[in-house]
Amino acid sequence: MSVGADWIDALTWDADGLIPVIAQEAGKVLMFAWMSREALARTVETGEAVYWSRSRARLWHKGEESGHVQKVLDLRADCDGDALLLSIEQVGGIACHTGRQSCFFRRLSFAAKKWEDAEPVLKDPKDIYKGSPKK
Repeated sequence: MSVGADWIDALTWDADGLIPVIAQEAGKVLMFAWMSREALARTVETGEAVYWSRSRARLWHKGEESGHVQKVLDLRADCDGDALLLSIEQVGGIACHTGRQSCFFRRLSFAAKKWEDAEPVLKDPKDIYKGSPKK
């Protein structure tokens, strides 16, 4: 990663022009997403997380529908410049479209060899999103 280069060009972007991003609050990982150059630039401009939604094929300002925006407190790149880490304040305490604090709510039960929900739903998604329910 070149320190003196333009800050966006110093990063390593994949073939689709994206970079993986982890968002965490107080050390707890809340979600994984992707950013394009424009998403990263808007994040820095606004101080709120803006991602690239691969399913919608467009920019996605986190919280645009739910109001659960992410205020960016710190932004770091890893040693290779090919992954980003956002330290955020999660407005409303819910990062996941399932109504949970974190998208990483499933835990593998080694004994049962199956995934189990390890975190509760804080708010029903039907009460969060106005249109059709998220999948």
